[in-house]
Amino acid sequence: MAKQTKITIETDSLLILRGRNSNCAWCPQCAAEAEMVALDNVGVISNLDQAAVEEWLSSGELHRSKSANGSTVICLNSLLAHLQNIKSG
Repeated sequence: MAKQTKITIETDSLLILRGRNSNCAWCPQCAAEAEMVALDNVGVISNLDQAAVEEWLSSGELHRSKSANGSTVICLNSLLAHLQNIKSG
């Protein structure tokens, strides 16, 4: 009887669209310039509800700062890293 081998390939993709309002700023926690996302838009990127986003912010895993107009922004690098950790964990 011949042996059979089953190969499974999993792929992930990420699409980031940047508009004219894209906001790069200094992230103190990353100690680097990073793309910043308005807190109101985090759910659009991650499909999370507001309660889950607040929980992540409270855990300190998301980097939060204030934009020049005083609104809360989230470091996109920290958001993507957190999402990746959840997938692999």
